[in-house]
Amino acid sequence: MIERFATTPFGGRSLSHAMFAAQEKVARARQKLLAEADEGEATATADKWQLLRSLTEARVVYGLSDRTIAVLEALLSFHQAAEMDGRAPLIVFPSNAELSMRTRGMAPATLRRHLAALVDAQMIIRRDSPNGKRYARRGEGGEIESAFGFDLAPFALRAAEIEAHAAAARAQARALQALRSEITIHLRDVSKTIDAGLSEERAGDWDSFADRLAELSGRVARNAAPEDLSKRRDALSRLRAEVELAYLDSLTNEEMSANDSISERHIQNSNTDLQFESSSEKELNENRRGKTVMVGEGGPAHQADRIAGIRRRLKAARDTRDDDTPPPPELETKSVPAPLETVLAACPQIALYARKGIGDWRDLVQTAGLVRSMLGVSPDAWTRARRAMGDLNAAVTVAAILERSSEIRSPGGYLRALTERAESGRYSVGPVLNALSAAGRGQAARAGEGAG
Repeated sequence: MIERFATTPFGGRSLSHAMFAAQEKVARARQKLLAEADEGEATATADKWQLLRSLTEARVVYGLSDRTIAVLEALLSFHQAAEMDGRAPLIVFPSNAELSMRTRGMAPATLRRHLAALVDAQMIIRRDSPNGKRYARRGEGGEIESAFGFDLAPFALRAAEIEAHAAAARAQARALQALRSEITIHLRDVSKTIDAGLSEERAGDWDSFADRLAELSGRVARNAAPEDLSKRRDALSRLRAEVELAYLDSLTNEEMSANDSISERHIQNSNTDLQFESSSEKELNENRRGKTVMVGEGGPAHQADRIAGIRRRLKAARDTRDDDTPPPPELETKSVPAPLETVLAACPQIALYARKGIGDWRDLVQTAGLVRSMLGVSPDAWTRARRAMGDLNAAVTVAAILERSSEIRSPGGYLRALTERAESGRYSVGPVLNALSAAGRGQAARAGEGAG
């Protein structure tokens, strides 16, 4: 028969309802477990360290702090076996000095506060001796006949309950992490789409979109409620849909056709940050070394500020633009860099993007104008290259960049650097074509050797 008498605390401490309830709960649980054990059913055994880990995950449910968990860990270290069986008392009786040592020097008053929290949470029960000391009385054979200290049986008896709360906490943590990931992705994609719309000066209410993004930007708080995260995710999702629709509406039929071809061939350019094209070879080299921070990659807290900077720079460029500057000529054909067949042999990929093939130089220039958008080259960089190099040389240069797109991190910056060389008379497409032709012959020779 299980003893049903409640143990009262020693000294001036009064018996609280939590103490009485915990002892009554343990007595009933033991009765139930003993009955199940007689019938061959499961017992109340649990691995103490695994159960402590589960309680750590579910500590918010029980109102326990991390330091209270540390005190419970110290108490568990005094229980010799790794497995705990709550069908019998599991009393440990450490001295205050040793308990303080195993909690890394915790002060006695702090220890008492956290021990009281464990009693209130019904994780342990005090078993006070007649004089309030913690000790064990042993029999003639050395076995413990009675002990006074802290009973860990309630912790073991609540194993199933603690594990259930821990599983729920893990599920909630995964859901919160998924929400945070969605928010980060939405912030990144919206910011880069607005960036592209502003940089390419496309039709659309990009300023309004940028203002809405600024309201939804900012660091995702660690302790944010799931409801707040869901509202922010949903608002960003709606904004993303509007921004992407506005960008798609601004595309011309030719650009849409080119985009379809690009999607079918799975050729992508990971650097779509058009505003941050390098305007010099030095900046291009910095891009290649990864020093340039792209919009969205420095964290959501900075995205709205960068887009605001883009808007300021674009406004300044519009205000200082010379409206009398004549547009580039339709097509310049004075200096043919090489036979068209030679260009297509050295740069065969560009023909894949031509709507009806490349039969003359005009087809090449038109196709290069479509490909430059896919590569992330802004209209301004393309126009400047055509002015500096001429239409044909600029088209051949874009074809060469496409051929080496997997090796060039910033095609827009690369074209700007070449344009600066052309403006100072230090650039010619002849060596570029020769290098590509030589590389193509080398690949063909290696393929032939492999086949042989």
